[in-house]
Parts: sequence; structure tokens; C-alpha cells
Amino acid sequence: MNRKAIVQQKFGDASVLSYEEIETPKIKDQECLIKSTFTSINYADIKTRIGNKGTGNFLLILGLDVAGTIVETDTNSPFSIGDRVIAFSKNGSYAEYVIANEKLVFKIPDSLSFEQAAAMPTVSILSYMLLHEIGQITKTDVLVIHSAAGGVGSMLVQLAKLAGVEKIIATVGNLEKANYVKKLGVDVVCTYETFKEEVLKQTNNEGANVIFDSVAGDITSESLECLALYGTLVQFGNSSDKVGTFKTSDVHSSCRNIKGFSLGTTRKYHPERLAPIAKKVIELFDSKQLNLPIAHIFKLSDAAEAHQLIESRNYEGKVLLKV
Repeated sequence: MNRKAIVQQKFGDASVLSYEEIETPKIKDQECLIKSTFTSINYADIKTRIGNKGTGNFLLILGLDVAGTIVETDTNSPFSIGDRVIAFSKNGSYAEYVIANEKLVFKIPDSLSFEQAAAMPTVSILSYMLLHEIGQITKTDVLVIHSAAGGVGSMLVQLAKLAGVEKIIATVGNLEKANYVKKLGVDVVCTYETFKEEVLKQTNNEGANVIFDSVAGDITSESLECLALYGTLVQFGNSSDKVGTFKTSDVHSSCRNIKGFSLGTTRKYHPERLAPIAKKVIELFDSKQLNLPIAHIFKLSDAAEAHQLIESRNYEGKVLLKV
């Protein structure tokens, strides 16, 4: 059986993405074959396409997650043919059919739309873990969420509000996105150029308790300069493509913490940690306590155009591919 997919044979700009028909892989032990309905685009896909995330095994298919229906299972699988699921795919998700390890497949209720389901896996599971396991936020914390208008940022804001956090300061690349993040629950919006001064102003020069940094580069060092004593900087990405640096003296005398987290690493080495988190966020989406705005839905064949939108940063929420 063949499948339509977006593939690339080399690293480069969005033009390297090609819509082709290729062979559908066979499932192995403890794997499922899923017929895709929607897949989402994450910024990590851009970095992989360009070649910033190491060497590629070409023919390469991008994509981290998928929403769809199970069409084939392993013997003694906990899943059945016809189950509606979200999943982290094994070798890319920009395709009509994808394979996933059973530990990275999660059932969704009939009442949850495939659109919302496809928007959520990476950003909602990551955000929940960042807030509650890594950042260990409390209601009285002052939070800084960088890149708040993106998929992860949008989710961090909503989950923080659900947890009762009283003050959220957000950065955006363009103040035209201020209304969007305020509607999600942000209290103070600033740019990357002004956030340090604004955080100190809002906290009587004490600094923020927890800062979520997916940008790195200069943003990391400036975040430390407005982090409170005993505060935590959670570093989980480098969308700036620059290395953030700090000195040991930045942390030991101030009792600050710097914690790193990668959902990709956790999927690879400790996938069992994700199932209980997935269950919680699926319930929050199904009960409409969480909602992820969909910026745009492209056809699978238009993946290159979707990547161009992501790279322009001129969007709010999630970008999906309809398979």
C-alpha cells in the first residue's frame, strides 16, 4: 500500500518539501498504523528541515504529532481498529498513514474534534510538564512566558491561568499580538527589548519567580537578570538559533535554578511519563477548559506554504495540515 506524504531529500528552505507517493511502512511489535486526519506544524519541524537539528536520514518526513484513526494494530494491543487517537509518530507525520509506538498513542473521545486534537499533542503535553513538573508553579508566582503568541506560549498562558497564577508577563515579537495574548489571560505584554525592565518594574525590582524560555541567546542572560532570588529559569528551546550563556556565579549566590527540558528526549527515553499528562490535557480540551486557536489549516500538499507562514512569525496559535 502506498501513501501520499511530504518528503525532503536535502536540507534547505521550504522549497525542498515535495508532495509524493511513497510506500507505507509495516508496523512492528507494539506499534500502530494510524490514518492521519490532521497533523500540526511545530517550530522544531523548521529546524529539522533546515538541518539545525543534526544529520538527516533521507528520504526525510517531518512532523512530530498526528490526530487520526487506528487502522492496524499489533497482537494484544490495548488499541482497536477505528479508535480515534492522537500520537507522536515514529518517522514523521506529514503523511496519509503514520506509525507510532503504542506508548505514544492516546485515545480521544468522540466529542473532541480532530482539529483541536491535532493542535494539542506537542504543545499541551509539553506545556503541562513545563509548568507543573519542571517549573513547579504556585498561585502566588509571577511568571514570564517568552514567545507567548506561539503554540507552546498560548498553552502555557492558559494552563497557568487554570492553575490560578495571579500575574503573567508575556513577551511577543510584535505588539500587534498583544490583544491575542491578553485574551488568553496575560496581564502584562512587552517586547523582547523591554521585558527585563518591565519585569523589574512590575515586581518592585524583586524579579519573576519562574521564567519560561524557548528563545535562548541574549534572552537567556537577560531573563536571569530579572529572575528573583530562589527563582527558576526553565529553558526548553532555542528558536533564536543562538546559544544562551550564564555564569555559575549567576546562580549559586542567588539560589536561582536553571532547569532544562526536552519533550523529544522524554519521548525517546521515558515515554511512559507522557500517558498520565496526555489524559489530563485531553480531558481539559474535551471539557472546553482549554482551547488552542487555529491560525490556519493548509492542505497536506501545501506544507511548504505552511512552513513559510511559520517562519514569517505572522500568525497566532497553531498551524495545521489537513491530510
